[in-house]
Amino acid sequence: MSLEITVHELQAKRTAGEDFVLLDVREAEEVALVQLPRSVHIPMGDIPSRLHELDPETEIVVYCHHGVRSLRVAHFLHQHDFARVVSLTGGIDAWANEIEPGMARY
Repeated sequence: MSLEITVHELQAKRTAGEDFVLLDVREAEEVALVQLPRSVHIPMGDIPSRLHELDPETEIVVYCHHGVRSLRVAHFLHQHDFARVVSLTGGIDAWANEIEPGMARY
């Protein structure tokens, strides 16, 4: 199973109304600038201590600014028995560039 999902695949999942958690692992300052609707915000550094807030049975799409932190979090979650986790390739920056060109970028 791939640990990554493209912005177009995420858009298709959202359009289809699929049930998943969209996990934003950026810092609060970044979230204040721009975020994807219906995201759960847990900064990357807080994931280990807040693991209990996530359901290992639920599909989780993790995103950050460019996809580096989210991929690290996806690997971490897989190591902790979260089988249905993927990272958004290119992060929110790719989303703004390819899906929502009017979205604020930083």
